[in-house]
Amino acid sequence: MKSFEVPVHYRSPLVTAIKQKRKTDDKMKKDFNPSILELGSLHIILARHFGFCYGVENAIEIAFRAVAENPGKRVFLLSEMIHNPGVNADLQSLGVQFIMDTSGNMLMNWDELNSDDIVIIPAFGTTLELEQKLRSKRIEPTHYETTCPFVERVWNKAEKIGNDGYTIVVHGKPNHEETRATFSHSKAHTPTVIVKGMEQTQLLAKYITNTLPAEKFYEDFKGQYSHGFNVAKDLQRIGVVNQTTMLASETQAIADYLKNVMIDHYKPANATDRFADTRDTLCYATMDNQSAVQGMLQGKADMALVIGGYNSSNTSHLVELCEEKLQTFFIKDEHCLISEDSIRHFDLHTHTEKETINYLPLNRPLRIMITSGASCPDALVERVIGRLAELTGNKNVINDITEQWSAANI
Repeated sequence: MKSFEVPVHYRSPLVTAIKQKRKTDDKMKKDFNPSILELGSLHIILARHFGFCYGVENAIEIAFRAVAENPGKRVFLLSEMIHNPGVNADLQSLGVQFIMDTSGNMLMNWDELNSDDIVIIPAFGTTLELEQKLRSKRIEPTHYETTCPFVERVWNKAEKIGNDGYTIVVHGKPNHEETRATFSHSKAHTPTVIVKGMEQTQLLAKYITNTLPAEKFYEDFKGQYSHGFNVAKDLQRIGVVNQTTMLASETQAIADYLKNVMIDHYKPANATDRFADTRDTLCYATMDNQSAVQGMLQGKADMALVIGGYNSSNTSHLVELCEEKLQTFFIKDEHCLISEDSIRHFDLHTHTEKETINYLPLNRPLRIMITSGASCPDALVERVIGRLAELTGNKNVINDITEQWSAANI
């Protein structure tokens, strides 16, 4: 796989050594058992796969290159390039400005842009409407486009099955940048509707089977269907694609459910007459990271830490998986580990950052599971491990562990 030039301060000697050793021993990536780091009285159980993915490293390389290649010019990001506050802050420190926030709200006026400006498209991609808006300003959006190839693969799949006469059902978060982009690209070819999860999928099924009156659809799915969507006609042949960072098991469950609904209702000679074979449209990193967490959770631990941006979809799903098995704290960096008695973390259920006291169990050795989202630098994971070692009185063994893993690669 291609390697990318990303700032060295995102790299980690420890994590690089661990990943290289695991890659050498498991070239086919079939082993989802975690790596164990014994730091005295602190045992870190590190997920097999975590951190920067192909799409994120590609985006970072392009964004920093855009700044370097255009001295004296104004450089803008359409919105957050990735959902990592540290990386976005680094770009802002170089003078990069954001045009919109992650919800699509304007942070500046379009009239402030001119044809000499550089605009970077984020890794999530963007809508066809916004691409046209930039072109109307004589700014070519594809010049520094960091759209993830796996997101583009979903768009291509939606276009293909749309052209084959299927309506697209997008499993995703309606307000997420990637889902908005996928919805825009899909509806350019075929009727499209977004479902947030299984509950909305089951609701959609009631319109497929005519259990609910068609006119109620437009209220239940307000803002989630393409212009001119015809409930009576457009739900007769469907295919499912997804926001690439959704929970893999949920996307599969939604596709299986809708396929069975179509078969039971229409009783086609072949399932593909009514339900398109989209296969899985999750990216490899999403699947690997989720599988690695599931593998990690087969063992025992006292707690789990998941590291990443609080608005990161793929990271939030790792949190959900961990929360099913043990106490889990969602943190954005090492500074969230305030002391051995206090931790600052994000609560997915209330969508607020909170502080918890006496979070570290008294067991020794203390066993902590750690993973991170696809937009989290490896250096940040190492700093969290270092902070935990410091708080538990094991800081002096970090260098020894790094040397051990590095030596294992020789």
